[in-house]
Amino acid sequence: MEINLKPGITGRQEITVTFADTASGFGSGLIEVFATPAMIALMEKTAQLSVQPLLPPGAITLGTAVSITHTKATPIGMKVFCESELLEADGKKLLFRVLARDEQGVIGEGTHRRYIVDAEAFMNKLNNPA
Repeated sequence: MEINLKPGITGRQEITVTFADTASGFGSGLIEVFATPAMIALMEKTAQLSVQPLLPPGAITLGTAVSITHTKATPIGMKVFCESELLEADGKKLLFRVLARDEQGVIGEGTHRRYIVDAEAFMNKLNNPA
């Protein structure tokens, strides 16, 4: 599988916070503000979608690590904007910078690692362990 990704690839996603995205709705807390796991999922999705169209047929990326801070609460109904930038591409290993903002400013940031795999081979190995 030929991989030729270069640093600098960016992604952007936007959501409006709903109850399902809150700590209360997500099950990670007891208050109706944007949940940390929901923010991390948005960051992962943003990074994943930024490189997927550039991968060979059958290839996907899997999240392998996150190092994130969540610094500000965001209420239901407010928009959240997420950005990713590919910082390093070392063969199949990818490192992204990720940043989330709401309508009032930065709410979280950090780094996220992903790994490129052949989806079919990965699932075959998972379902048929040696």
